[in-house]
Amino acid sequence: MEALSGLLNGFQIVFHPVNIFVCFAGCVLGTLVGVLPGLGPTSAISLLLPITFRADPVSAIIMLAGIYYGAMYGGSTTSILVNIPGEPSSVVTCFDGYPMAQQGRAGPALGISAFGSFIAGTAAVFGLTFFAPALSRLALRFGPAENVGIIVLSLTLLAFLAQGSMVRALMMAALGLILGTVGTDLITGKARFSYGIGTLADGIGLIPFVVGMFGVGEVLLNLETSVQREILKTGLKGLFPSLADWKASTLPMIRATVLGFFLGILPGIGAIIPTFVSYSIEKRLSKHPEKFGTGIIEGVAGPETANNAAAGAAFIPMFSLGIPPNAVLAVLLGALMIHGVQPGPQFISGHPDLFWGVVASMYVGNVMLLILNLPLIPLWVQILKVPYSLLFALILLFCLIGTYSVSNNPGDIVVMVVFGFVGYLVKKYRYEVGPLILAFVLGPILEKNVRQALIISRGSFAVFVTHPISVTFFAITLLLLALPLLRRKKREAEQGTTLPGDAS
Repeated sequence: MEALSGLLNGFQIVFHPVNIFVCFAGCVLGTLVGVLPGLGPTSAISLLLPITFRADPVSAIIMLAGIYYGAMYGGSTTSILVNIPGEPSSVVTCFDGYPMAQQGRAGPALGISAFGSFIAGTAAVFGLTFFAPALSRLALRFGPAENVGIIVLSLTLLAFLAQGSMVRALMMAALGLILGTVGTDLITGKARFSYGIGTLADGIGLIPFVVGMFGVGEVLLNLETSVQREILKTGLKGLFPSLADWKASTLPMIRATVLGFFLGILPGIGAIIPTFVSYSIEKRLSKHPEKFGTGIIEGVAGPETANNAAAGAAFIPMFSLGIPPNAVLAVLLGALMIHGVQPGPQFISGHPDLFWGVVASMYVGNVMLLILNLPLIPLWVQILKVPYSLLFALILLFCLIGTYSVSNNPGDIVVMVVFGFVGYLVKKYRYEVGPLILAFVLGPILEKNVRQALIISRGSFAVFVTHPISVTFFAITLLLLALPLLRRKKREAEQGTTLPGDAS
């Protein structure tokens, strides 16, 4: 009953004219961001974050959240029509979506993608409504030692599940923690790593950092790669899937919703892994697996549904534990902190209007996206024809204006440009950006909890291994770090016991 009364209060908040407008604006901007290859919700939220500073926190987060889940909807459009994923999580949609478009079935592919996204998004928000308050009550038992354990576990899990080298991911996490220590020590009041530079006295600003890493870095990376975009000339008739399409897609969408939701809660998973897992499961369960990759609707319905279920579920650990499970929500966490709100166990009880307003806006936003997505597809197709040279020039202009407008400090522009080149190099040489952003945001929180735990224990590090919850988190962390070494030793042992003659 508590959740239902909170949700009703949330709907009263979201249907305020200002909030319903910013929800609509966030959904439209998010869809646009998802449609345009090379951009992403992280870049968009970073660019638009400065304009929310003077807004009410509820309105600001409603819009930024709308950009995130709106981008999950829009990413499928380019995957199906152009064979270029608008979002990394829409890569799998290309496998069968583009072949369907080549066969003249772009309409059903786009339709099932929109309906699957709506079903999964709504189910994920329903789970958020009931899971987040329960998890928040459980997290009230957490002290500084437990918070340290879950933050360390989150960073390790993100590195463990990284697409590339785990060592590289851990290096990026370490760099993020170091960057998070720049500024004035909160306890001693001494400057750290600022080298007398006034701009760094209060630490590296979140806005210059993320705008540089994602906005400028993405532009520099895309300028050196020429992307050929061939827009299909086929019509988009029959956007509503047929009865046969629904029959083939229903079970994949149900499985993908459950799979995406529970994987999306875990730190480090993101929305990419559930799409690949869903595609693999559907291919394995199919009676005709050989048709996957040739334009089969199950190959679109499953991944797109898992994508949106994971995106909605990712809000649960951020709101209830204060732990963002991916880079996008790390930026959103930073936005909440800029507005003076600290997500965590007391977030829902301390800011009920903000929490329930955002949750209710996600219900409304999913309906808006379903209504908007299908009729606006011809418009998105026209936007795809915008020359990249013009698009990137506008993005750089927004980066400059947004960064400078935060504090009118020219030094922030320098910080943005520096991290623009850092972001370019990180992405060019295929290092993991997620652990870097997450560690940068969580680093100060981690340091604060470590020092609080040591003050409580009078300097004894035993506090981290005498509390059952924290020692469990650290044990799982050590296991994750040891697994690659154990696998390597096992492979070496197997190769050592194989005789030269056995290979024949």
